[in-house]
Amino acid sequence: MATQPGIHSEGAGRVLQMPPRYAEPATDRSAAKKPKKKLIKRTDVDRSQQIRRVVQFAFIAINIWVGIQFYMWVRHYETAGATRLVERPAGVEGWLPIAALMNLKFFVLTGTVPALHPAGMFLLIAFLGMSVLLRKSFCSWLCPIGTLSEYLWKFGRRIFKRNFQIWRWLDIGLRSLKYVLFGLFVYVIASMTPRAIEEFLASPYGIIADVKMMNFFRFMGTTAAVTVLVLVVLSIFIQNFWCRYLCPYGAMLGLGALFSPTRITRDPEPCIDCAKCAKACPSRLPVDQLIQIKSAECTACLECVAACPADGALHLALPTGVVNLGVKSRKVQPWAVAAGIAIIFFGLVGYAKVAGHWNTDVPHEIYMQLVPSAEEASHPGL
Repeated sequence: MATQPGIHSEGAGRVLQMPPRYAEPATDRSAAKKPKKKLIKRTDVDRSQQIRRVVQFAFIAINIWVGIQFYMWVRHYETAGATRLVERPAGVEGWLPIAALMNLKFFVLTGTVPALHPAGMFLLIAFLGMSVLLRKSFCSWLCPIGTLSEYLWKFGRRIFKRNFQIWRWLDIGLRSLKYVLFGLFVYVIASMTPRAIEEFLASPYGIIADVKMMNFFRFMGTTAAVTVLVLVVLSIFIQNFWCRYLCPYGAMLGLGALFSPTRITRDPEPCIDCAKCAKACPSRLPVDQLIQIKSAECTACLECVAACPADGALHLALPTGVVNLGVKSRKVQPWAVAAGIAIIFFGLVGYAKVAGHWNTDVPHEIYMQLVPSAEEASHPGL
């Protein structure tokens, strides 16, 4: 009897064989699969997000108080003294990051604390210090805009059951925008001499830059209002749209955070590779694939740590050495992050006040002349 090519008859005393192209692979496919790890559940109660929310809303309360007092101060001058005069809250200078950068350069080059808007410089130093020690924690623990952005995307997720993610290639390109914007500010300030900085801040525009900032929101034009509305809507659908793509302040703090010794650290031994940490990360970092998160995008929000179900698998930590392929580390508890932020913030503010470098010393008569006509003060470079 004729046989098919490549198949040998048993009658011929040979073993039946299949052609190579039909043969099954010799290895067991089930053996190639990664064995599922046993979950050892966490026994501790994670309170990182509750602690962070307390810090967030405490700082918002401070900003609301500063805003109300500053508005009352401005109204005193706008009404020619008809309303009660309150002390100008120097903390409003925290909303003047460009002036703060100018003053920081002036201080570094001259060793002299600037006379105008010094509080903004000390706040900038405090926020940079937080980033160097505790990653970009200012963005997720203190920044009012960051807090608003966070609750906008959480509102969107609650309503639409999801947030939207743009294509990765576009995401990477858009993320570079905030660094480009920060680079432009640095370029302009780097070209200024200390004397030029001093003259700029002593100009009518520089003296009442805080008033002009508030008036931008008080008397917002159509273009500005539409822009803000678009950013709000985008923040509902896309996580932290402003912070992720456009905030130059966040770009600066992210660069500082690259020097931070504290990092989100994953222990691969107890980790069960569930990827819940990566799904929880607002910055879309691959937490489940790395041992340590060194990215400038990490804000130490601890959302990933809160989402992790495995005991000892994920935490914010200070590295103390390398063990085999892992990293030996010392955990940094959420309360320690909050305490560190408070110590840096109140420590720098307290020092500036005690040293007499907190308040801007401008005569009452100058404010009486400039504040009512704030919109007429033009940029010295224009």
